[in-house]
Amino acid sequence: MAQQLKASKCEDPFPLDESERLNSALISWFEEFGKDYPWRSTKDPYEILVSEIMLQQTQVSTVLERGYYRRWLERFPDFESLSSAAEEEVLRAWEGLGYYSRARNLHKVAIAVMKDYGGVLPSDLSLIEKLPGIGKYTAGAVASFAFNASVPAVDANIARVLARLFEFTERIDTSHGQKQIWEWAGALVPDSGARLWNSALMELGQTLCKSKSVQCQECPVVSWCLSKDPLALPIKKSRPAVTDINENVILALKGKKILLEKETGRRRKGMWKLPDRVSESLTGLRLLAVQKYSITRYRVTMNVYELNGESALENEQWFSIDDLEDLPMPTPYRRVLNKIIKK
Repeated sequence: MAQQLKASKCEDPFPLDESERLNSALISWFEEFGKDYPWRSTKDPYEILVSEIMLQQTQVSTVLERGYYRRWLERFPDFESLSSAAEEEVLRAWEGLGYYSRARNLHKVAIAVMKDYGGVLPSDLSLIEKLPGIGKYTAGAVASFAFNASVPAVDANIARVLARLFEFTERIDTSHGQKQIWEWAGALVPDSGARLWNSALMELGQTLCKSKSVQCQECPVVSWCLSKDPLALPIKKSRPAVTDINENVILALKGKKILLEKETGRRRKGMWKLPDRVSESLTGLRLLAVQKYSITRYRVTMNVYELNGESALENEQWFSIDDLEDLPMPTPYRRVLNKIIKK
C-alpha cells in the first residue's frame, strides 16, 4: 500500500521521516545492486564530465562495451590535453558516437576551463552552467557526482521515476512539467550524499523502472509509489513519424586522391563526407553502393555514384586515400567508403 505522498507540495513532498525512510531504502538497494561503472568509481571532474556528455543520447552499452570512454581518456586524459587538440582530431576521436556538437562543446569547455580556471573545473553550480554547451542536467550531474553538491540532476530516467512516484498525469516535456519534476527532485535530494542519491535514482530508472517494462515487486520504493499504472507514465508529446529520404553523393577519384566535402550544417559541422550532388546531374552514372542508416527521425538511403573528372566545389577538397583514417567522418560514409575501397 503506497504512502499518501503530498505530491502537490513540491517543496515538502512528504513528511521528513518518510523521506528519510525512502532515502534509506533506495540507497540500501543501490549499494547492493548498483552497477560499477568507471565514472562512479572516480571523483575526477573531467572524467565525470566526459561520461555525462557521452551518455547524452548514447546508451551506456555503446559508450562502455565499444570502448569509446576508455579510448577518449587515453587520448585526452585531462582538460589540458583536450584543449590543445585540433577540432578535427577531437571529432575523429568522437566518431561513431554521433551528435557531434557534443564533442565540439566538450572541446570548448576544455579551452574555457584552461583559460578561465587554470585547468580546474569550478565546483560552483552556477559557474558550471555557464560553460559552453552545459545544460541544467549536465551541470547538476557534474556538481553532485564530482563534488557531492546537494543539487538535483534530472535525466530521462529520474524524470520517469518521479512522474510515476508522484503519479504526475501531465506532460513532463512542457515548461510546467519540467518545473514540477525538477522541484520534486530538488526536494528529495539529501543535504549530504547527493552523489549516491542521484546515482541510485538513475539506476532505478535504468533497471527496474524502465520506459517499457517495470519490476515493481523488486522496487525499493514501491511502498511510496502512487502510480496505479506505471507503464502509462510519464506522459510526453508523441514522437514524429519516421521519414524516408534519399541522399545522392558521388565518389570522385583522381589517381590516389579522393574528393570530400566539409560539412557546414549544425549536426555534423567540421566532418568530412562524400560530396552531395543534385539527382539530375547523376543520370547515367554508375551506382557503386547503397548505404542505409538512421539519424533522429530520418531513415536515409544513401546512393553513391561514380563521377570521375570532377572539379572541387566550395567546401570540397582533394585528399590522399591514405589520409582517410585521420579525417573525422560520419560513420555511414566511412562504412561505405571502406566497402568500396576494399573492392
